[in-house]
Amino acid sequence: MGKNIYIVIAILFTSVSCKTIDIANKNSVEKMPEFFVHSQDTSSAEIAKWRAFFFDDNLKKLIDTALLNNYDLKATLQKLEIYKSGITLHKGIRLPEVNLNIASGVRKFGDYTMDGVGNYDTQFSTNINDKQQIPNPLPDYYLGFQSFWEIDLWGKLKSKKKAALASFIASQHGKDLIVTTLISEVATAYFELLALDNEVKILDDNIALQQAALDLVIAQKQVAKANELAVELLHAQLLNSKSTKKKVEQKLIECESRLNFLTGSYVKKNERDTLYFAQRIDTLLKVGIPTDLLKNRPDIKQAEFEIVAKNADLHAARAAFYPSLTINSALGLQSFKAFLLLETPASLAYNLFGGLVTPVVNRRKIKADLMASKAEQKIAYINYEKTLVNAFNEVYVSVKNINNTRQMYAYKNEEVEILKKSISTSTELFKAGRAGYLEIITSQKNALQSQLELTEYYKMQNIALVNLYKSIGGGWN
Repeated sequence: MGKNIYIVIAILFTSVSCKTIDIANKNSVEKMPEFFVHSQDTSSAEIAKWRAFFFDDNLKKLIDTALLNNYDLKATLQKLEIYKSGITLHKGIRLPEVNLNIASGVRKFGDYTMDGVGNYDTQFSTNINDKQQIPNPLPDYYLGFQSFWEIDLWGKLKSKKKAALASFIASQHGKDLIVTTLISEVATAYFELLALDNEVKILDDNIALQQAALDLVIAQKQVAKANELAVELLHAQLLNSKSTKKKVEQKLIECESRLNFLTGSYVKKNERDTLYFAQRIDTLLKVGIPTDLLKNRPDIKQAEFEIVAKNADLHAARAAFYPSLTINSALGLQSFKAFLLLETPASLAYNLFGGLVTPVVNRRKIKADLMASKAEQKIAYINYEKTLVNAFNEVYVSVKNINNTRQMYAYKNEEVEILKKSISTSTELFKAGRAGYLEIITSQKNALQSQLELTEYYKMQNIALVNLYKSIGGGWN
């Protein structure tokens, strides 16, 4: 008999070792470049807190409101509670489970069954006058403790606990990513709003100039110094500017509505500084070296802990193929009469049972769990590498964007000054009869277009700085 037991145990362990799939090794992540740009800056990235990065008090108020009221952030905080519940669930997973049990019941044995005969007369007597020893139906009263304990032989439970903790930490960094994104979106919408305000002001000023030019041409026509074509073209240009203004005003409404949604507000006008070109972000950012992203970017940290969680899940799935050692026990008071329940030690009852169980036949569920865990682990590594590549590219693009938009703004600013002068020059020449109305139309059109483009470039500068601040890992602290 003893020999047969050893043979069965050997078969069990052999079947487990033959069918278990090894945990996949960590995928090789492509090495990041040493520098973002050709200038080999080895200084560490310096990230100011967002309150120090943004100087506009109105923008700070909007960000504070968004951090308090934004719906996506509120939902993320509740998801954190879900992950935290996972930690609570697995915190004591390796400890015994002990329950207090208070129970009562009754059981009726059939007269012609083994239980019925045995409980009636343990001597199987044919004398019907023999006294019944155990009542039938049989009441049962129990008060005591019951325990279940799975011994963590292979680290399966420890891995589940580790996976829950890693998932919670990953979700914390996920929350930081949501905050970073939210702050950058609020700042971007705010600078777009300022730009649209400035575009409306530019259009108002140009509409006034175009109206004055139209009045001048009408007056010139009355004295036969201009013709109807000049009046029609200038009038058409004026109408085009008015329709453009309405288009910009609609964009302004949409932008303000988007900003209100980000801050969790209904329709309202957000306070903002009217001095548009005073809203430059002057903070000098040091992007540092690419490896700084590993300690600054919340999405990279989130991806790292997701790998830890998936590795732990895979180890737990692998350990499911090994035998599980469980211990069941109970200790309490038991009696078939309620008033005898507290008669100790006679009513004292206990049991203790231990077993080693391993799956042998029809293991499709644990095989499927292992296959899924392997795939999820590979997805986690792929997502990690994807996040690294995306982070590097975001910083690289932001750095280039800042440099290019600054040059674009400088050139465009010089162009605006020249074209502003051309408006007055063309008007004076027209009055003196040395220029035609087409020169006035062209100068006004070019000046308007260049001023609108200057506003756009200025907005692009500020948004590029916001994007760089976000891409190097700022915005949540």
